Amino acid sequence: MEPLLISFAAVFGAVVGSFLNVVIFRLPSEGESIMFPASHCPGCERPLHWYENIPVLSYLALRGRCRSCHMRISPQYPLVEVALAGLSAALAARFGLSFAAGYYFVFVAALLVIIFIDIHHQIIPDVISLPGIVLGFVGSFGHDLVSWQQSGLGILLGGGLLYAVALGYYVLTRRDGMGGGDIKLLAMIGAFLGWQSLPYVLFSSSLTGSLVGLVAMVRQGRGGQTRIPFGPFLAFGALSYLFFQADILALWQAYLGRVGL
Repeated sequence: MEPLLISFAAVFGAVVGSFLNVVIFRLPSEGESIMFPASHCPGCERPLHWYENIPVLSYLALRGRCRSCHMRISPQYPLVEVALAGLSAALAARFGLSFAAGYYFVFVAALLVIIFIDIHHQIIPDVISLPGIVLGFVGSFGHDLVSWQQSGLGILLGGGLLYAVALGYYVLTRRDGMGGGDIKLLAMIGAFLGWQSLPYVLFSSSLTGSLVGLVAMVRQGRGGQTRIPFGPFLAFGALSYLFFQADILALWQAYLGRVGL
């Protein structure tokens, strides 16, 4: 049953990933609906037939180009579909057919949308993060992985910690170093993963963000004026904690043992 469930989850994730591509491209555009019109080529605007909209397979069959105008199709389309297929399969392998699997499927799908929108536009839409905070807290009553108290503290500390960091940076530099979207995103992460996830998420995202930022500073030659979106690093930190929580805690305990704490 488990291999069949994992396979079904992967296919389901790829199908939902196809819809997420629509959300990623249309949501930041003011006044554009994510439902209408139906999927179409952004170049010639020809509506796609069903067989041109099969996740991953259609992209490969069309060799990454529109069948009519031959405009190049962004590789982001299959990338998002494959990413959500893999994440969905991983959730099924860990949680089986359960409330927790569906609960965290919504979470990882939201993170995936946030990653790509923040990369392209350097914004994190409130329409994702704010309902995500509520859903994360309400959903904590439906499983025993994170209690409602841990979720509630995660919201308060997640939003509060990043707000304190952003305020401190502004006081020291008189520049905005972090947007309100990042603060709401960490509150959403705290809602789904609990307050105990926040130290790791903040540490890992700050470390990876700093390394990427240094590379960007060198390549762009803009020094301290270099700006990179922080949301993707928070999202990757949350995803790694979700799937490798036991390993992360084991490494932490081993470190404490080595330093005698």
